[in-house]
Amino acid sequence: MMSLFDPPDCEALRRRFAELHPDSPRRWGRMDPAQMLAHCAASLDGVLADRRLHRPLHWRLLGPLVRPLALGPRPFSRGTAAPQEIVVTDPREFDAELRRLAHLLDRFVQRGAEGMPREPHPFLGRLTGRQWGRLMYKHLDHHLRQFGV
Repeated sequence: MMSLFDPPDCEALRRRFAELHPDSPRRWGRMDPAQMLAHCAASLDGVLADRRLHRPLHWRLLGPLVRPLALGPRPFSRGTAAPQEIVVTDPREFDAELRRLAHLLDRFVQRGAEGMPREPHPFLGRLTGRQWGRLMYKHLDHHLRQFGV
């Protein structure tokens, strides 16, 4: 399965991000490309900051049931829920967000599977380092597919 910790998979994602443009049309959702980049950067930053995000009770109960789907081979579906802390609705500058995302992606990969947080994912609970690499790959892929790249 694809992972940010597998160099060919990560490089393929980087090439796809290079194909994204400020005016790339979205296929679903509400974010424009710059907001999507900010959202993806916020998700990586949340993992790298190793901070505790709010975990509502219903997420703690449902998360373990959804984990096999979230980490499995099928791409995320449209409308997959995101923690409110990483929802981006304000205008963003595309080039700045692209640079920020590239920097955070570098940091994530350099940290490696063994350096992933001990704090649980807000929905899926505790994950191994390999599971973090898989999950973040799928998240970035989901948003690239959102814009057809």
